[in-house]
Amino acid sequence: MRAGRGLVVPDGQALGGSWVEPERAVIRRARVRVSVLVGSVITLLVTAVGAIAYAVLVDSQDGQISRELEISATFGELAAPPVCTWVFAMDGGVVAGAPVPSPAGFPLRADLDQVSASGATIERTLVRNGTQYRVRTQARSDGRTYQAVIDMRYQLADRGYLLRALALAEAMGLFVAGLTGVFVGRRAVAPLAEALAKERRFVADASHELRTPITQAYTRLQVLGRLAERDELADEHRDGLNRLGGTLRRLSEIVDDLLLSARLAASPTARDGPPLNLVTLAEAAVAAEADRAAERQLTLTVDRPGDPLFVQGVDSALRRAIGELLANAIGHTPPGGRIRLALRRVAPGQVELSVTDTGHGFDPADAEWIFSRFRHGPRGEGHRYGLGLALTREVVTSHGGTIEAVGAPGQGAQFTIRLPESRASRPRRSRPGAPEPAP
Repeated sequence: MRAGRGLVVPDGQALGGSWVEPERAVIRRARVRVSVLVGSVITLLVTAVGAIAYAVLVDSQDGQISRELEISATFGELAAPPVCTWVFAMDGGVVAGAPVPSPAGFPLRADLDQVSASGATIERTLVRNGTQYRVRTQARSDGRTYQAVIDMRYQLADRGYLLRALALAEAMGLFVAGLTGVFVGRRAVAPLAEALAKERRFVADASHELRTPITQAYTRLQVLGRLAERDELADEHRDGLNRLGGTLRRLSEIVDDLLLSARLAASPTARDGPPLNLVTLAEAAVAAEADRAAERQLTLTVDRPGDPLFVQGVDSALRRAIGELLANAIGHTPPGGRIRLALRRVAPGQVELSVTDTGHGFDPADAEWIFSRFRHGPRGEGHRYGLGLALTREVVTSHGGTIEAVGAPGQGAQFTIRLPESRASRPRRSRPGAPEPAP
């Protein structure tokens, strides 16, 4: 099975929607999404209500100001204008106003002259003296031109009070939305967590229970094989027993893979044990696949660094992941090909293991399901019912690493695993003047 060109599968990300994230990531992300959705809905509702209330208040005030201004300009008297309103009149180019002092900058002589000449009504809003005014200039039937000015500071103050109240309500709404989102998220995701836990327990229990009858069947098959050798069983029956033995071995491998996958999902990778030498694990995996590579006339090489590469994790899981990459490369490389396993330290705190082959390569279209479970590859014999690479991805991500696949049709492929280096194994820098350690 091959991956698409430059296909990177980091921890917690899905590959083309083709595989399910680790259970904890699924539950955590589902809970966060539900919480954010509920919180966003409540926040939007509070914001919408506040915006509607503010818009209604502004529209009501504007309508009231316009009506009062029109009445003052049409019927208002110079000596007794309404509160916060001033009325001016121009007759023969002379402007008269109320006996009370008017705001600086009023009346607007230009508007009075324009209305006096054209007869058209002018209404405008402007800022003077640090506040906002509404001004209406119009002609009356008595032949004079009138201008009414209203101070809007009290209406603006009401709007400010409302905005502050809405801001406080929004803050409280956000707090309540957060609490509600967390509560609803936990309640909504609880059935999902329970279902995943039950599925994990079922896989683990079923895999564990299947191991005993498979072992018993394989043992009985071996006994039959020895009896068949004594009785000189026909070749076709002997071949049938061999094929049955191979089937039982593959079935045992599938059960082991399922059990390992369930264990990885059940609990985080152990990180408190002694660090593991990735070079040693890789050499053991290569030794296990050496005979199979030789049978297929493949050249299998290992490029190792001069010093150990320590990682924290589970020995059997990492060994299985490396072995799966080698088996995958062997199954997709024709006789006479080459397979190279390389290890190195790529950056401080990170180590890399890559498996490169000169095999069939892959079609980028295969990237949609390369790491999915129980899917068959187009060719090759190293794929174990679609579980091998999916389990490899689970092992790598459970160890805090990433897996990458690069290749092209007919040009081979390269699978690369990057894992965090064990901190306990990193060399420490000696302080200046400190004695060197004894050899």
